Amino acid sequence: MGTEKGMGTGTPAGTGSGFEIVNAVLSAEPISVAQAIAAVESDTAGAVVSFSGVVRNHDGGKPVERLSYSAHPTAHQVMADVVAQLVAEHAGDAAAVAGPVGAVSGGEPVRIWAAHRVGMLEIGDPALVCAVSAAHRGQAFEVCSELVDRIKTQVPIWKEQFFSDGTVEWVGAGA
Repeated sequence: MGTEKGMGTGTPAGTGSGFEIVNAVLSAEPISVAQAIAAVESDTAGAVVSFSGVVRNHDGGKPVERLSYSAHPTAHQVMADVVAQLVAEHAGDAAAVAGPVGAVSGGEPVRIWAAHRVGMLEIGDPALVCAVSAAHRGQAFEVCSELVDRIKTQVPIWKEQFFSDGTVEWVGAGA
């Protein structure tokens, strides 16, 4: 799709890592939890954990009408790098626990899907969607939670909020 940039589907995270990065993109097109879950589900996954950060109708006690997300030109690569770094760290942890073979949860892959919207969004639109499948819930929750936190803190994306009173505020522009 011409409106998405980042890692495409089915990118293996490394030989024997036990992780698969299914998607790690910024998208001008709508994204959904259902799309993310469908992409990571598998017969070997005992758990699928998802997150959807949606546009809310208020911030700081002020009514919000809509948002616009802008990304730095490097944000596409940063998004891919953030996901790859998370995978590298978790694959290393799993290898240490599993021994020299490096099997993760018996060899079943941990699958990761992440997308952040750019452009104009309305109230209720998903802005950040992540999904992680794993053999066990603990690992799926842990990886998904870390994924969301890292994307929010490391990917250079700025939010422009349009309030009902006509004022506008940039969030994250100083980061």
